Amino acid sequence: MAEPPAPYADVVARIGRAAQACGRDPAGITLVAVSKMQPWEAIAPVLAAGQRVFGENRVQEAMGRWSGKVEGLTLHLIGPLQSNKAKEAVAFFDVIETLDREKLARALAEEVQKQGRRPRLYVQVNTGEEPQKAGVVPGEADAFIAACRGTYGLEPEGLMCIPPVDEPPGPHFALLAKIAARNGLSKLSMGMSGDFETSIRFGATSVRVGSAVFGARD
Repeated sequence: MAEPPAPYADVVARIGRAAQACGRDPAGITLVAVSKMQPWEAIAPVLAAGQRVFGENRVQEAMGRWSGKVEGLTLHLIGPLQSNKAKEAVAFFDVIETLDREKLARALAEEVQKQGRRPRLYVQVNTGEEPQKAGVVPGEADAFIAACRGTYGLEPEGLMCIPPVDEPPGPHFALLAKIAARNGLSKLSMGMSGDFETSIRFGATSVRVGSAVFGARD
């Protein structure tokens, strides 16, 4: 493996310190390196340093970037998914983190049956109930998770959230953890470049970090 780029090594070290500070094993926290919109010359050194989990926002962009390069990698879709892109998403991604409505659940269930491929699924919760953001609102999360399981035969493994930018993230992470616990979900995708250390204190099992790993996008 190549010498890791300094920003990437710093993020890995910070994850380790944050985990140890709250008595957690750093190995229980996955770094999802958010490669969306990054040039390949920024991604290649991180890949060469051993990073194997990447996050993308758009199906077509991800396919253009990663087709032919996915051996040994785990690709997460972390952006909103249109129902008409369910076929491509099920075929291409290992993890879909933005399941948030019944129309999409139905489309994903149909594609899982057709393709015999079952990506891991996370339900996105709009913890701040922001109208411009995707995600099921907290008060409807339990019923939606139950519908995913009972109506559509899907088995979400966790929850994902993006807290409002102008509010402390801790209460949002705590709310997500509470919803996950009462629904028997073990995985929590929460925390980005500005708040991933806080998310680890609240139980994050994966953190989605872009600019702190790759530098700011042009």
